[in-house]
This record gives sequence, C-alpha cells and structure tokens, in this order.
Amino acid sequence: MYFIGIDLGTSAVKIILIEEKGNVIGSTSKEYPVYYPQPGWSEQNPEDWWNATKDGIRELIIKTGVKNGDIKGIGLSGQMHGLVLLDENNNVLMPAILWNDQRTQEECDYITQTLGKERLTKYTGNKALTGFTAPKILWVKKHRTDIYKKIHRILLPKDYIRFKLTGEYATDVSDASGTLLFDVENRKWSKEMLDALEIPYNWMPKCYESTEVTGYVTKEAADLTGLKEGTIVVGGGGDQASGAVGTGTVKSGIVSVALGTSGVVFASQDKYVVDEENRLHSFCHANGKWHVMGVMLSAAACLKWWIDNIINFNGSSITYEKLLEEAEKVTPGSGGLIFLPYLMGERTPHSDPYARGSFIGLNMTHKREHMTRAILEGVAFGLRDSLEIIKELNIPVNEVRVSGGGAKSVLWRQVLADIFGVRVDMVNATEGPAFGAAIMSAVGYGIFKDVEEACSTLIKVTDSVYPIGENVSKYNEIYQIYRGLYKALKDRFGEIASIN
Repeated sequence: MYFIGIDLGTSAVKIILIEEKGNVIGSTSKEYPVYYPQPGWSEQNPEDWWNATKDGIRELIIKTGVKNGDIKGIGLSGQMHGLVLLDENNNVLMPAILWNDQRTQEECDYITQTLGKERLTKYTGNKALTGFTAPKILWVKKHRTDIYKKIHRILLPKDYIRFKLTGEYATDVSDASGTLLFDVENRKWSKEMLDALEIPYNWMPKCYESTEVTGYVTKEAADLTGLKEGTIVVGGGGDQASGAVGTGTVKSGIVSVALGTSGVVFASQDKYVVDEENRLHSFCHANGKWHVMGVMLSAAACLKWWIDNIINFNGSSITYEKLLEEAEKVTPGSGGLIFLPYLMGERTPHSDPYARGSFIGLNMTHKREHMTRAILEGVAFGLRDSLEIIKELNIPVNEVRVSGGGAKSVLWRQVLADIFGVRVDMVNATEGPAFGAAIMSAVGYGIFKDVEEACSTLIKVTDSVYPIGENVSKYNEIYQIYRGLYKALKDRFGEIASIN
C-alpha cells in the first residue's frame, strides 16, 4: 500500500509517494511564479497550483510505476493564511493573496479596534496580523467591491487543491486556525468572529480533523492525474503542523524549527495554551491537540535574496556551497556585524509590516563572508526570539528538530545550536510537510491508530549537532544587542516605509 503527500509551498508544490513503512518511493516538485504587483503585495494564481499539482501527480505515478489502485490515500499540506475566492460557478475571482502579503494593516487595526484585544484572544487565541485570512477578506470588501459581491466560497490554498481533487469545500483545524475566524480552543469556526466581521458562515468550508476523510478523488480528477477514482483525501494540515508531524514533533519537550522561506519555531502542547501578549500563535495541531509557534517572515529567504539579488545579480554563478564555505571560516559574531532579517516585515515577536532588513556594524574590514555569516546568525537570533517566549510560557525545550532547505547546511545547524544553547537534531524523514501529509493519510486509512503511533514508528533521529560552550557565551552577549536593535529602529522603519 502506498500514500501520497502533497505540500503546496510558496515557490513549488512537492509531491511524495511513501509505502506503509514510511520509505519514500519517489518524489517530484513543480514550480510556479509569485507575483509582487506592488511593494508589500504577494499573489499567486490558484490555477498555477492545480496545473503543477495534477502534472506532478501524473509524473510521479509514471516515474515510480506504482499501480494507482495501490495508492490508498492522499494527504494535503500547504502554505497557510492565503485567500482563494470562488464564485457560484467555482471560478477563481482574483489572484490568491498570500501569507506574506502586507497590504492589510488598516484592516487589522479595524479588527482590533472593533473587537478589542481581549475578545480577539478569547474568540481565536490570536491577534489580528496582516498575514491572516480575515483581514484579507475585509480588504477585498473595501477595495474590490465588485469581487466581494460575487464571493460564493472561501478556501485556503491547499484546500483549493482538495476541491479540484474531490469537488468538496473542506479544510482542516490546523489550517483554519490561521484565518482569525476560528475558535481554536473548541476546534470550530467562530460564530462570534464571522458575525462581528459580517462574513457569511456559508462561505466557509466544512472543517475536519487532520486525519479524517474529507472526500474522494472524482472521475474528472482521476482522468487528469492518473489517480484511481474514489481514493480517499484526508484533512491534512497547514504546512507548519504538517511539517511538525513530518519531523515527529508531536510530544511535549520537542521543538521543531522550520528553516524554509519563512522561519518557524513550533512546540506541541497537550492542552490549549495562549500567550497573553499574543506574541506566539496558538493553533490546533494535526495530531488532535494544540501547538504554539512563532513565525519569521524571512528566514532562508534572506540567504536566497543575498545570493540571487546581490551576489549573482550581474550574471555570476557563485553557489550556496561556496558562500557557506567562506562563512564557516569567519568566527562567531561576524566581526561585529549584525543582520536584521526583516526583508518582508516581521511577525514574531514584533508584528510589524514596516520592519526592514539591515546590516548594522559594517566597517572597512568586512568582506562578503562576514555578511553571509551575519545573515545566518541574524536569522538564528530571530528564531531565538520565539524560543525565548516559549520558555517564558514554561513549555519544556529538551530537543530541537530542524527541517527545511536551510537545515541542509551543517554550518547553519551549528549556528542554531550555539545561539539556542540546545542540541539540534536532524531526522530520517527529510521531506518535511509532504511527509507529514502522507503520514496523515496513512492514519486516515487505518494503518496507524493515531499520529503519535505513526511518528514513533516511522521517524528517527539521524544526526545531532551540540552547542559549543564558548560560542554559546559569545552569542548570548550578541543576542542582547540584537534584541535591542529593533526597538531602537522601530520608528525609523515606519518613516523609511513611507518613502516611495
């Protein structure tokens, strides 16, 4: 028996095929563009997602030679918070507004002023942030009234793929948690939020637990993908909850760090926990429990920006490996150079769409390698901001499991271990959210009784990096400087953002 995991990322969809013992039989990835029509805006065409997904599934089935009848289930994972709008004929009404889009600060202010911080926390466990789905809906209502009048259904990105596969309007509790329209504690849509924002309840998809069956592959989708009609599709999860399942972060004491385009520090909880200051998100987990997480909007994306836009801007072809090899020779602290990783604004802990990336401390002795290492360190310091809040909530941190593209770098893992002051592990499952999605489909089919059993059976630690004492001490000193820089520059960031 085989299971498919689909992870609809920001830059590409990744699709994997596993057998019931967790071995990955094959994988494929299909890219699609992101559009930035105005500064701070970020959009994609949902049809690009579907075209990439259906082609990727067909290619994977052909490449592996697996009979479609032996594929027993499909799990979905994907970028969270995005807004997909459908009309009564199920046509997409406008480009999807993505998780990292920053256009909705006025709508966030309106939501906060209308409901108040205490009611928001009571109803949703979170505060209004520009990345979330609810303020995007209000933005469309205010700025695209022609579109708003035609809305028949609202879906999240991965759930558009579900709709194309099954014809069902459905989502799961972990992804729904990031809409600001969900009662996270009670795991259902918040009638209070929908009523307060005048969003019709019937626009929202039916919500399921992550391992529940949400629908079955239709004949039309089967013809397009090569799947067998009737194959189950389970709820799945938002990319962070799915990624946590994919690394086995389903028990208290284990913290996962996703070092991808964005950066996430994620801690599983058996009970519902809320940070009273709302610096962390409190969401439903894909294992039937809850989790808290802090999110950086730019993590590995900072290194990609450095290489693509600066280093290789004029046609050079210097590789990541070369730059990281140079950076490894630089001592911790990058010669007094600090990088603030706010290239797309920031979410945790500052929640500031106007925050901007910065190199601070530059002098004539600094070279390319110092700047590269400073980026690695700056991202790790930003992730530590979330880790410190998790510790404040008395959530145990015994082990950190790191995943994502940035985790491939041994140097970056060592920097994380030194800045966090804790062991950083890699696990045998390297496919991240796609693997977590596949696990959930196996649970939904009945191979395992629950997510915890599946993870304990399939996922093992394969490599560990331990903190180096002298580096830990030095980074602790630098971190105190780092965390003061945002406060010193906050007002200037707002002024800079107003410059056209």
